[in-house]
Amino acid sequence: MGAEYSSPTAPRTPGAARRRVMALAWPLIVSNLTVPLLGLVDTAVVGHLSDSRYLGGVTLGATLFSFLYWGFGFLRMGTTGLAAQACGRQDQDDLIRLLGQSLMLAAVIGLALIALHPLLIPAGLALLDGSAAVTAEADTYARIRILSAPAVLANYALIGWFLGRGYSRITLVLMIVNNVANILLDLLFVVGLGMTTDGVALASVMADYLALIVGAGWALHAWRGWGWRRVAGVFGPVAGYRRLLGVNAALFIRTLCLLFAFAFFHSQGAQLGDVTLAANAVLLQFVLLASYGLDGFAHATESLVGQQIGADDEAGFRRVVRAALEWSLATAMLASLGFALGGEALIRLLTDLPDVRAMAERFLPWMVAMPLLAVASYLLDGIFIGATRTRAMRDTMVVAVVAGYLPVWWLSQPLGNHGLWLAFVSFTLARGVLLGAVFWRSWRHRTWFAAALDA
Repeated sequence: MGAEYSSPTAPRTPGAARRRVMALAWPLIVSNLTVPLLGLVDTAVVGHLSDSRYLGGVTLGATLFSFLYWGFGFLRMGTTGLAAQACGRQDQDDLIRLLGQSLMLAAVIGLALIALHPLLIPAGLALLDGSAAVTAEADTYARIRILSAPAVLANYALIGWFLGRGYSRITLVLMIVNNVANILLDLLFVVGLGMTTDGVALASVMADYLALIVGAGWALHAWRGWGWRRVAGVFGPVAGYRRLLGVNAALFIRTLCLLFAFAFFHSQGAQLGDVTLAANAVLLQFVLLASYGLDGFAHATESLVGQQIGADDEAGFRRVVRAALEWSLATAMLASLGFALGGEALIRLLTDLPDVRAMAERFLPWMVAMPLLAVASYLLDGIFIGATRTRAMRDTMVVAVVAGYLPVWWLSQPLGNHGLWLAFVSFTLARGVLLGAVFWRSWRHRTWFAAALDA
């Protein structure tokens, strides 16, 4: 990547579009695969300490921050779509302003989270409802980990900006830097220095800031040779912030709905007993595995769709969408086939508890069907983010929860856990169907470009 940040050439043939989608997607898929490695190391390091409360505290605290930081994932998504469109227009002034404004927004939100942590942490831990000893360790973890908020959110903005520019390999490098540093610092603080929960939290904080330093170093290439007049544009005009906030506000509501869907699933699963809760946790790993591939192609689609819209290239847009659809469908079919053939073996790998294994195997067919039923929602999210049509994402997500997920759950309660999975699958399918209807109307009437930036 050079300092000039030249705009990528649009794919001119279906084959070129397929190659471009794959070239962007594979680093994202690999970076996704590095995430569970960190969780495994955290578990292994803390799991060998003298008391189980340390493992419970880290697990509870990490869960709290997964939900908290995921709620601000709009900083990545909104920045990707806007950066991709600016890239397509070859508008370097807008790219620089967007980078600075996204980082400033991340810093403001991150500092606000630190300031509010005396209220946020007790409330979050109370909702997770752990034992007194585990909650005390989780509190120690959380009060250190909250210091990483500005870095985590700034990394979201940087990754979104690089992805919008089409530099998915940089996102892979940043993820590797973060996770490898986190693992090494875990070992240093916990194994080497004898720390416990506080060592794991401190390792995460330092790794997040190290990744920010590396990402900011790359981003500074874009500032070289720019006069102060252009750099000062980061602080204005107000319209730039209004656009950024408009896109991100809709994504924030959409993300809250998605968080509610998962939290509700966990809550209702807990009502069905410990074995069912554990079996569902195992099965959700199947959903996570499928998402690694589907998310990779969806994120590549965000970048390429935004670039074609920014360049006002409708033919290129259609080629990108078709190529992304082909790759996504192939990935979904491979995932379903893999779960059908190797699902029981994967369950045995994930748990050695006989009751949990037996329960998970009963509900394995849902996992076989899930990738094929979910593929549309992943791909369409990528298209709509690239087009910055975030209001449609927000509205369809709300409808999917209110008119799909909750009514199906209510009616299917007599089916027990099958009813819960039916509700969750129905919610996922409803997201795809509703967004698909909006997509098809615009595709058919060729209004994608007129409707872009509707947020």
